[in-house]
Amino acid sequence: MSRRTGRAIVTALAALLGSAPAMADWYVAAGASSESTAALTVEIDRMIGLERFHPRLDLRLATGLLLLSSREKDGNAAWLLSPALRYTFAGERGLFLEGGIGAALFLDTRVESRELSTAFQFEDRLALGMPWASGELSLALTHYSNAGIRRPNDGFETLTLGYRFSL
Repeated sequence: MSRRTGRAIVTALAALLGSAPAMADWYVAAGASSESTAALTVEIDRMIGLERFHPRLDLRLATGLLLLSSREKDGNAAWLLSPALRYTFAGERGLFLEGGIGAALFLDTRVESRELSTAFQFEDRLALGMPWASGELSLALTHYSNAGIRRPNDGFETLTLGYRFSL
């Protein structure tokens, strides 16, 4: 994907995020990749209650950007679609566990020494969190891989600490 196309995707996503509906929340997370580079995630999301299925179950629908730094050259970025099921444990603190399989579209098929082979990657995410101040704090482990669509399939992981707050 060319730089020009990448800039167009980033601009379109920024416009989408800037005009987000009031019912959505921001999610910002920072951490590191398995390649020891900085990772920043900025998403807009919405929670949908699934009480009719289970009183402690919710669906989190999110879209946003993953930004990765690089020691060798320009970093990389991806547009994310991140659905996740959330289970909130009983108790006063509201501890929750989230898991989901989403998608990512990367600008470049390399992340440091890793060859992704395809710009499209699956996103497997597992997070543990709790309410904190007026939002939510979470620790997430995310794996990116093309699931063997094309070789080589050098996936990578990110470990991030995030905060979700209302707009």
